[in-house]
Amino acid sequence: MRFEWLSELWRYRELLYFFAWREVKVRYKQAALGASWAILQPLLGTVVFTLFFGRLAGIDTHGIPYPIFVYCALMPWTYFAAVLPQAGNSLISNSNLITKVYFPRVLLPASGAVAGLLDFAISAIVLVVLMAYYQVRPGWSLLLLPVLIVALVIVTLGLSLLLGALNVRYRDVKYVIPFLLQLGLFCTPVIYPATLVPARLQPLMVLNPFLGIIEGFRASLFPGQSFSSWSIAMSLTVSLLLFAVGVSYFRRTERTFADII
Repeated sequence: MRFEWLSELWRYRELLYFFAWREVKVRYKQAALGASWAILQPLLGTVVFTLFFGRLAGIDTHGIPYPIFVYCALMPWTYFAAVLPQAGNSLISNSNLITKVYFPRVLLPASGAVAGLLDFAISAIVLVVLMAYYQVRPGWSLLLLPVLIVALVIVTLGLSLLLGALNVRYRDVKYVIPFLLQLGLFCTPVIYPATLVPARLQPLMVLNPFLGIIEGFRASLFPGQSFSSWSIAMSLTVSLLLFAVGVSYFRRTERTFADII
């Protein structure tokens, strides 16, 4: 049965591309700056955090210039924060399709995760410019980056499936998501290094899948930066666990979507 589900998704792969492209067009429809927002969002966040935390608070970034220290962490976080609300509400916003036409429902939240990769790729252009400006030359650790991007997509899609399915039954979820994202930004070492977290809280921080992902992003881009292979391994494990939970709950409840929605 599991392999039949995967083969069905493969048969509908063109529909996934269509949904993803539709997400991109809807996102920037009638936007004066268009896809430039993919660059402006993390860039403006970097400017604000650099001003208040880099200069005023004087956070030690272990030799990494604070703007690029923050920007390379804001890239994966911005992807997650942009995809999760849209994917979490994708089933509700496409209720007319769900009640009239059959297709694998997982394509709706999955299309948001795929569409977000375009913004991620565009924002990477600024990262390359910043690295050239600060004369940062990554080493062999750059090979770790594709693994971390896959982990980022996995945890984002897993939570999108879980929250999207929950949102069908409990409409409060769409109000909870923005709060969780705001809280998660400060509970994740995006604007500060993980070493600033008190030792007593480190075991809890390891359960945050973005700890290892963001630490890994920095370690893969900046040569000589130490990173915890344990935290990255834990992030991969937690990401896969959240993905399995999201897929399991989504598959168990998707047959009732058309009746409830």
